[in-house]
Amino acid sequence: MKKYKQLTSGQRYQIYGLKQAGLNQTRIAQNMGVDKSTISREFRRNKGQRGWRPKQAQSLRDGRRQACINGKQFSSECWAEVERLIREDLSPEQAANRLELEGELQISHEAIYRHVYADKRDGGDLYQHLRSQKPRRKRYASGQERRGMIKNRVSIDERPEIVAKKIRIGDWEGDTVIGKNHKGGLVTLAERKSRYVLAGHIRSKHADGVTAVTTNLLSPHKDKCHTITFDNGKEFAGHESIAAELQTAIYFAHPYRSWERGLNENSNGLLRQYFPKGMELTGITEERVQEAVERINHRPRKVLGFKTPHEVFFGVELRYTCLLYTSPSPRDGLLSRMPSSA
Repeated sequence: MKKYKQLTSGQRYQIYGLKQAGLNQTRIAQNMGVDKSTISREFRRNKGQRGWRPKQAQSLRDGRRQACINGKQFSSECWAEVERLIREDLSPEQAANRLELEGELQISHEAIYRHVYADKRDGGDLYQHLRSQKPRRKRYASGQERRGMIKNRVSIDERPEIVAKKIRIGDWEGDTVIGKNHKGGLVTLAERKSRYVLAGHIRSKHADGVTAVTTNLLSPHKDKCHTITFDNGKEFAGHESIAAELQTAIYFAHPYRSWERGLNENSNGLLRQYFPKGMELTGITEERVQEAVERINHRPRKVLGFKTPHEVFFGVELRYTCLLYTSPSPRDGLLSRMPSSA
């Protein structure tokens, strides 16, 4: 793409001389070695009440540039040019980059979007020239936490490497499952090696309730609690109390990286079989929660060689099926009752 260059003060005086000599815009452009549109735009944008004059043109250009250089303060003339481009159906990104390409001003497309929607709130129609009429959501840099940081949180980067290897019992991942309209929920914990799941009912995501339920769930397994890795929800703000009560180390995954707690996310999906999305969780009983947890923990898992999480976590072997027959088999009895063919 052709890169436009700003005319210098000297070039403006040269244009003035050629204009005084009677040359038209085409001939001026040829003598200057610039595109005809550059001359046309110069006369259109930088003329005063007494027409175009080089000193005044340079002053107008410098003032416009100074007002718009940092994208924070814009003159009415700057916004008029932006609005003109938007009304020609350029997107904010196209308008911003075209203005910068031509050396007119530097402005971000986000600033243009804000201007367009401010105009809409004031009853304007600029937004009608956008390709998408959907409400624009405020966007954030990837991985940027926007709810505030949890006090004294320790990053997963500092977690011992042995946790990632899943070679010992006692490394947990923690999260919450919230019901419809944010009413009620569950604290969920998953042990990384055995896939053993714990869950408890909470009436809200308030940190005090989550802290109490988490501690109660893990207290019976205190000897099998080396680390816990939480997500960055503010409901885990009481992590220091949990760590002190259980004498364990607590770490936090990076914001918006759910795969760093992939097992916990998977376990939440298993619980959703019993508590589907869209279901209010305020009225469920603790007994119902534990029934679901028991079913999950006694379900053979391929990743465990078809042992159950319960067996691996507690180091026991249980007979899962009760279909152990001795001779004669039920099939033999069925055959003996069938009529013989004559």
